[in-house]
Amino acid sequence: MNLRFWVITIVLVLAIGAGILFRGGSTKKTPSTGLLSASQSGAAPAPTAVVSDIASVPTATFDTIGQGTASVLPSAITAPALTENNKPEVYYEGAEYCPYCATERWAMAVALARFGTFKNLKVTHSSTTDVYANTQTLSFYGSTYTSDYLTFTPIELYTDIPSEGGYTTLQTPTTKEQDLANDYDSDQSIPFIDFGGKYKVGGATYNPQVLSGLSWGQIAGSLANPSSTTAKGVDGAANTLTAAICKLTNNQPGNVCDTVIQGLEAKL
Repeated sequence: MNLRFWVITIVLVLAIGAGILFRGGSTKKTPSTGLLSASQSGAAPAPTAVVSDIASVPTATFDTIGQGTASVLPSAITAPALTENNKPEVYYEGAEYCPYCATERWAMAVALARFGTFKNLKVTHSSTTDVYANTQTLSFYGSTYTSDYLTFTPIELYTDIPSEGGYTTLQTPTTKEQDLANDYDSDQSIPFIDFGGKYKVGGATYNPQVLSGLSWGQIAGSLANPSSTTAKGVDGAANTLTAAICKLTNNQPGNVCDTVIQGLEAKL
């Protein structure tokens, strides 16, 4: 084996370790048995510091990171406009056990916090037996979101509590929501996100490995640091999701949909 082979091998190993080669991942929807109440979801109220860190990432950090290490962008779809209360609607479908949902929720929460306010966010973790096991994450179950610019409808299909044949049921989509997934989530996998009927995301948009071994507090606490590997993943992905949302809101508010975001919009 010559020197060139070893150089290429080392570069590939380093690239994989840095998350550069990640090309997205998703989880097939899993059958379940049983219906649990909110008190049995497996999630707990998010610490105040975690929620504050999500909502207070500096604009300078976002602008420095840009796309960061996010490797999957929202893709355009041709569909009827998705609205609620005369505002564009963002629809999210995931599950608490799903490792790729665990990854994407951080970016979703950071992006949405730029346009509005969450209440009653939860913290939980992904499956302890799946890939990227025990990823510390948020849950949108039971949360509320208010914004002058859009509405957000999250569905967490299953808990992270194992049950015969899969995981226990948490929420059931409405007929309208199920139709969205049937029509535009061809793989029937999660996470699935529909941005106003204009764009979609299927799977994680950055490498789940950047969250490996970190607590909720460590993840949230790193988001303001543009040099952080975690921030480059989470905030970079949040910027791409923000770009999709800004396309729905006609680039409002202006302090969010700035030149960096509009540059990402051009890639969508």
